[in-house]
Amino acid sequence: MAGHDGPPDGTPERAPGGGDDEYRSIVFDEAFVKAARLEEYSARERVGDHTPAVRSRRPQRPGASRQALVLVLLIALAFGTAIYMGVRHPYRQPGIPAAAPLRSSVIPLTPEGPVPGGDPAELIADSPAQDFGTGAAGIELPDDPESTRHFTEDQVVQALTASKDYLVTSAIDAHTLTGGKVRDVRIRLDPQQHGQFDQSLARPADDGRHAATGWMVRFDPEHVRLAHRNVRVDGAVRYAEVSDQELEVSADHVFVYALRPADASASAAEDASLFTVRRQVRIRFDHDDLRDGHLELAETALTAGPLACTADAAGYLRPLLAGERDPQKAPQGTNPFATPGQLSGSLCGVLDTGQATRPS
Repeated sequence: MAGHDGPPDGTPERAPGGGDDEYRSIVFDEAFVKAARLEEYSARERVGDHTPAVRSRRPQRPGASRQALVLVLLIALAFGTAIYMGVRHPYRQPGIPAAAPLRSSVIPLTPEGPVPGGDPAELIADSPAQDFGTGAAGIELPDDPESTRHFTEDQVVQALTASKDYLVTSAIDAHTLTGGKVRDVRIRLDPQQHGQFDQSLARPADDGRHAATGWMVRFDPEHVRLAHRNVRVDGAVRYAEVSDQELEVSADHVFVYALRPADASASAAEDASLFTVRRQVRIRFDHDDLRDGHLELAETALTAGPLACTADAAGYLRPLLAGERDPQKAPQGTNPFATPGQLSGSLCGVLDTGQATRPS
């Protein structure tokens, strides 16, 4: 047995001093193996001398997973924002017509002689306006409005109320009449009409689309001012369902204003004159408008006087005041055989203050 220091078959494999001890210092743990991934070179890359057959790959950086997480979060945030905006500001449902552009007309009425002047109260008392209502009280809504086939009673009442608010703001409010702020008129409109409204204020034109006086009654503040704020009003308001998606409110009113020259003193009593406007308005509402508190101004027709037939009434109304007369004296004739380019001037009528025709 001499010469044997251990068992006949040698030292057990896992015993101290066994064959694995010499390799124990170079055994790689699992983390090291995962981090030291190898990738084989291509055949072309191995052609060169002393090129190893494999190359090590860099371990994936923790930042890459964080970037992916951030990207996922951004996508989720964008998706959630789109859903929120869709609920808060939904698109019009298919079948609901978009707001059509306003169609408007302004027809000046010229006096046959000098414009009468005097004290505002006396002028009103001697005119048909003495029996009119005053201010917003003169705009009366239908009694006991009823539902229609596709609009509830509450929706009808809401449409009527919104229409009256617009009529008051656009034809009675002193700030609007004197060429002041227009925001209160604008915010009542369907947002799809804001572009047309803004263009009418910035570049008014007598083209049936872009007259500022088609949206509201406004006097040139450099020319006239209100003699008093008690506007006299008389007329009627009606409503009807025009389709399963639209409710229409129509209004026909006469407004009578007492005016003075812009440079007149506040104590002057004999320099006032009356200015009369007949305004016919068609307002439409769809379900979205009623929900959002907007209205669509479909059409307005304005006949107003005393005005000179040649006056530009697209931006402001510039009335003839007490003692003034139309220098043209009579409306200019229109030749129906003339070509469109030869037609001159806007349509003009003669103001007759002798008899009053009250709106039905």
